[in-house]
Amino acid sequence: MFGSVGGVFSGFSRRFTTAVVSLNSDAINLLHHVRLLCSLGHLQEALKLFYSITPPPPLIHSHHTYAALFHACARRSSLPQGQALHRHMLLHNSNPDFYLFLINHIVNMYAKCGSLDYARQLFDEMPERNIVSWTALVSGYAQHGRPDECFKVFREMLVWHRPTEFAFASVISACGGDGDCGRQVHASCGGADEAWSVYESMEFPNLVSWNSMIAGFQVCGYGNRALELFSQMHFSGIRFDRATLCLIIKTGFISEIEVATALVKAYSSLGGEVSDCYKIFLELDGRQDVVSWTAIIAAYAEQYPEEAILLFRQFLRECLAPDRHMFSIVLKACAGLATERHALAVQSHVLKVGFEDDTVLANALIHACARCGSIALSKQAFDTMISRDTVSWNSMLKAYAMHGQGKEALQLFSQMDVQPDGATFVALLSACSHAGMVEEGTKIFETMSNNHGIVPQLDHYACMADMLGRAGQISEAKELIDKMPMEPDSVVWSALLGGCRKHGETKLAKLAAAKLKELDPNNSLGYVLMSNIFSTDGRFNEAGLIRKEMEGKTVRKEPGLSWIEIGNHVHEFASGGQQRPEREAIFSELEKLVRRLKDFGYVPQMSLALHDIEDEQKEEQLYYHSEKLALVFALMNLGNRCYSGNIIKIMKNIRICVDCHNFMKLVSELVDMEIVVRDSNRFHHFKAKVCSCNDYW
Repeated sequence: MFGSVGGVFSGFSRRFTTAVVSLNSDAINLLHHVRLLCSLGHLQEALKLFYSITPPPPLIHSHHTYAALFHACARRSSLPQGQALHRHMLLHNSNPDFYLFLINHIVNMYAKCGSLDYARQLFDEMPERNIVSWTALVSGYAQHGRPDECFKVFREMLVWHRPTEFAFASVISACGGDGDCGRQVHASCGGADEAWSVYESMEFPNLVSWNSMIAGFQVCGYGNRALELFSQMHFSGIRFDRATLCLIIKTGFISEIEVATALVKAYSSLGGEVSDCYKIFLELDGRQDVVSWTAIIAAYAEQYPEEAILLFRQFLRECLAPDRHMFSIVLKACAGLATERHALAVQSHVLKVGFEDDTVLANALIHACARCGSIALSKQAFDTMISRDTVSWNSMLKAYAMHGQGKEALQLFSQMDVQPDGATFVALLSACSHAGMVEEGTKIFETMSNNHGIVPQLDHYACMADMLGRAGQISEAKELIDKMPMEPDSVVWSALLGGCRKHGETKLAKLAAAKLKELDPNNSLGYVLMSNIFSTDGRFNEAGLIRKEMEGKTVRKEPGLSWIEIGNHVHEFASGGQQRPEREAIFSELEKLVRRLKDFGYVPQMSLALHDIEDEQKEEQLYYHSEKLALVFALMNLGNRCYSGNIIKIMKNIRICVDCHNFMKLVSELVDMEIVVRDSNRFHHFKAKVCSCNDYW
């Protein structure tokens, strides 16, 4: 990467030797590239570029560049480089004190790098100071564990300036557990009430401001007010962090089980780390009840379902009685696993405690079994329900949809004896889309408003765009989007883009990809699908440009991962088999399997492999996709599978590729087993060289 960047920079030193009249524009270019290098973490290259300018540009044109470099030195704690840069500036400029913001950067650099005595000396010599100057010194003392000096400078600052939230947070953190120090801070600011007045006067308080105020109440002994402020944060939807959490724990209210449970729920719902939630849970030290256990299991259920199941088992060992809500959360966790055995085990507990007629739990069981690949168990759970609500019917319709059983979904809908809602029609349209039932799906979409009073929303339009696109009716899908009564979102455009990829429609694909990037710039889907479209069409240069664009915008493609359950453990596989101790053994068995499959007619689909490698390497690249590695590992451990029957179940986080799809079909016949793959879109049931999707996915 840096070879090309260096070529761009090489002309700067030459240009700075030309007429003085061009200095300003060249200085702006230099500043831009120095900032770019610093942002990429290449401080040494940035300094080398700056020092190469001869003669050095005067400070009037270079003060922003100096500031950027001092800032980078501070961030990386690079004191020797910062000192050398400071000497360079003094050597080539006679009056740097004229630029207050630049001197602030220098003071900050020395303070951040731990050279606090020299930072203080520079600070004392400054002819003029502002709030930034004071805050740099206060935060430096705080970060390097010198609370006495921190508090002293903070008190001096109050004579001249009202502290910023950052300065306030710094001095509070320097006080640590010293309540007296913290109270002195607030006394210096006029007490907690005065601090509250300062806080309330802020038009847009940030997370530092919230944490500072919570800290203020905490050190002044106002734990109840700290907790009230935290509650206000939560109900305002403000995402808090570990610092907030630690402050609330310090109030002492964490020992209250209701507070701890509320914290776990709030922190997990706002996207906090589950490990932090678990630490709060452990603070209760043996006093956990069913509500707190449910909260921590719910925190793990979505991202870490296996751990959620382990926590549930631990709960049962504590001889506590689960309630309906806990069972529903645990069944939700079961839906994230590869096999249905956990859901059936939970169901047996449900029957033991007498909740067999509970509609909510039956709905959760339908969903869990369907997500684990067993549509038969879902139907069994649905058929045995005494009472069904709209969610029950929707759950079964969704089950049929994700397994591509469109006809069964329509038949079930005709029997529905409760009022359908918007989710009902999302499930129906999705089922029609996966089954290629365009005529039936279009009729449902056109009549849902008149016949059932359901006005189509974004989800329904996305399903229609997906349905038409899959069927090759790309222009009809685009026409539908153009007539939408609301602005199409990223899901709608990604549905159209998926149809364009399937049928090689490049022109509309470019439009859909551009819209997708605009609405969801960090989503790799638009880039990946466009790259695939160009590769399939043999336009490898354009595909390469798309990949470079991704790199330039730091958009990362989601890595392909697959999971399979062997024994009592879930095994994860990444493409290439990295991190697997059995990697060499898996590769050896995979090579044997590929040789046998080629006799069956297997031909690797190499159109989507990287074009700038040899065909032999392309084949190897395809062989090592995560789902192939998971399949081979399952075949190596047939005796240790945790489920009965002649079946292998694999989960995958992204869409299965054409080559892996063909591979699974052939293996299912070769080993005479059913292979079930759940990818990001749907289920594929491979049996006797045929897939349940009929190659329509």
